[in-house]
Amino acid sequence: MNFPNEKKTLHCSVFSLENKLVRLAWNVVYLLFFRFSPVSMFSWRRMLLIWFGAKIHSSARIYPSAKIWIPSNLSMGKDSTIGPAVNVYNQGRISLDERVIVSQYSHICASTHDYNDPLHPLILAPITIANDVWVCADAFVGPGSHLSEGSVIGARAVISKKTEPWSIYAGNPAKKIKDRRNFL
Repeated sequence: MNFPNEKKTLHCSVFSLENKLVRLAWNVVYLLFFRFSPVSMFSWRRMLLIWFGAKIHSSARIYPSAKIWIPSNLSMGKDSTIGPAVNVYNQGRISLDERVIVSQYSHICASTHDYNDPLHPLILAPITIANDVWVCADAFVGPGSHLSEGSVIGARAVISKKTEPWSIYAGNPAKKIKDRRNFL
């Protein structure tokens, strides 16, 4: 379920009319049918996201207060969870593999701007989150990050790089603080 981890710069009119209309329709559906659905209705929210192009395994869970910018740029593997109040700012593609947990209030952002260009064009930088990763509460996962298998991103940490497998990261900027036991 991985997307190519290539950066793509967009100039001028960043998003097509079609893209803007799809996002408008998604926001209406989000507000009317997704956001205020009961917490236990995971299959309902999966269905809505799939209707808008997301690739989501039937066992994945998305909480109703999670905000997803555009479903078609999201993929989620088996038993993965996007928790309450998570902001999935996926102008670029975001891929969660199997058994990934993104805890409450975290922010996953797959885009930035070229600050060396006076027009500040948008840069899409996909994010890949491998199997058995835990993004703890209120963490920030930046554009182009690749969270390797078994990584833990500590609460309120800011990560913007590739992590080592089965390692724990904390701080701003996040640094490896120790290894994690590989339970597989």
